[in-house]
Order: sequence, then structure tokens, then C-alpha cells
Amino acid sequence: MMDWTDRHCRSFHRILSRRARLYTEMVTPGAVIHGDRARIIGFGAHEQPVAVQLGGSEPAKLAEAARICAAEGYAEINLNCGCPSDRVQGGHFGACLMREPDLVAECVAAMKAAVPIPVTVKCRIGVDDQDPEEALFTLAEKVIAAGSDAMVVHARKAWLQGLSPKENREVPPLDYALVHRLKRAFPAQPMAINGGIATLAEGREQLAIMDGIMVGRAAYQNPEMLLGVDPELFGEPAPVADAFEALAAFRPYVAEQLEGGVRLHSITKHLLGLFPGRPGARLYRRYLSTEGLKPGAGLGEYDAAIAIVRGAMARREEDVAA
Repeated sequence: MMDWTDRHCRSFHRILSRRARLYTEMVTPGAVIHGDRARIIGFGAHEQPVAVQLGGSEPAKLAEAARICAAEGYAEINLNCGCPSDRVQGGHFGACLMREPDLVAECVAAMKAAVPIPVTVKCRIGVDDQDPEEALFTLAEKVIAAGSDAMVVHARKAWLQGLSPKENREVPPLDYALVHRLKRAFPAQPMAINGGIATLAEGREQLAIMDGIMVGRAAYQNPEMLLGVDPELFGEPAPVADAFEALAAFRPYVAEQLEGGVRLHSITKHLLGLFPGRPGARLYRRYLSTEGLKPGAGLGEYDAAIAIVRGAMARREEDVAA
């Protein structure tokens, strides 16, 4: 999720769930090997377990990038074979690799030989005019033979021409049944399903067949969804009671990042989905979106935004009591 699941986002999401595995934005091997590693793949120990997602198609470069990421302490290397954007296609990686299962297998084998941590693959069920059953099963057979530790399958085709990345997340129909057949065909391969899962209740239904679920935009747009992960899926208490407690726990991180020169908006843009349907939520979003962008915005604006919701909720309770 480019520009979304950065380290600020992951740091907040970790406060909401100890058990969910978090994923980085997709990064290219070239950026990992030659770029500013602290900025591109830096993360805090508090984020663990966290996986790095690589986007590439050159086995040697992927292996080198995987070695670097493993040395940084990541818990998993995930190869993206599902992103449909034009930029990704131009770089010959992402969803277009569904057409080249042998190459994907070479990439997996190279990374497996390079690192001691799990190497996994995220893919679609096919692209363009491919037959999904044939494309998905062929890719699975190849990457499993190459040593893939797990697969994450977005249960939609990707249309590389004619649909935008946003439309590719919504327009192609979901085919959960196909992914379920894949799991039954390869029972020993851990598999998670992705796409269209909007609630944990829907996720639990998938877990009757699949080994895991991956939730992206639903969790980003409503982070409080993650508060249910530990109690509902793992039988453990949530780390915090509610969004207010989560924001209080996040405050020291915000202070540390501000001290390091990070702008408030870069952090709080990931918090705009909090308080859905509650009094003051719209004003809270508007305040953070405007005041958080201003030069010098800091903890005062952070606290003021939270106070907007607290005040609105208190007034609602007074009105109800009256």
C-alpha cells in the first residue's frame, strides 16, 4: 500500500494489535541496495512482527535486497506479484509477473537461498485474459516447489490495461471459491486470502478454510477494526481499550518524531479514520487535515483534535441524559 503503510502508520497499528503481522509499503531492490536505507526500510523494534514487501523480477537483485532486509531484522520477505499500477508494470514487476511463473519461482529460490527468514508471495488470481484457474494454480505449483513459505492471494484478477489501480481493487469480481480450491489442492502450503474483507466477522468465515487473512484498506480506513484482532482471532486481550487510549499511547512516538523533524501531518494522516460515526469525528478529521499541515504544528494540535471528539461525545451524553 504505497504511501500508506509507512513506519508511522505501522507504529500506530501496532498499538491496536500485538498479533497482526504488519507489512511495509512495496520497495524495489534498487532502492534497498542503493538508497537511504534508514528512510526506505527503517523500522522500530516495537513494530514487530513486520514483513518487508519487495517489488522486482531480477533474482540476484532480489536476493541481495532480501539479505539486507533480513539483516535489518525483518520477520519476512514478501514478493509482490499483485500490484497492477502502470509504474510497476514499467519496472517489470507486480501483477504482470503472473504471466511468468517460472521467473517468479527463480526469484523465490534466490531469496530463499539468501536469507534464513520466511519468503512469501502475494499475487492475484490472474491478469487480463488469463484463465484464473490455470494461472493461479501454475504460479502456486512453481513457487511452492521453489520453497515459498506462504502465499497471500488477492482473490481478483488484475486488468493491466483499461482499469486504474483503484478500479482493480473494486471492479474485477472476487472469486473466493477459486482461492479455497487452491488451498485444498496444496494443504501443506500456508495461505492467506485478501480482497474485499471488510470486517473481522467476514475474516473469521475465511479462516474456516484459509490459514490467514490479509486486510488492507478496510483496516487503514477504520483502524479501530484492529482492536478486535487479538481478542476475536487470538483469544487475547486487546493492547488498549479504545481509540482514545491508543492515541494516548501513541503520543510519545509523535513527540519523538516531531523532535526529529517529522511534520505532524505525516504522522496524523494515518489517524483520520478513527472515530467513525461518532460525534465530532468530522471536525476531528477537518482539524487534523488543516491545522496539522501548518508549519510548526505539534502536540498542541494533536491534543486539540482529540479534545474535539471528547467534547462532542460528552455533549451527546449530556443531551441523552437530559
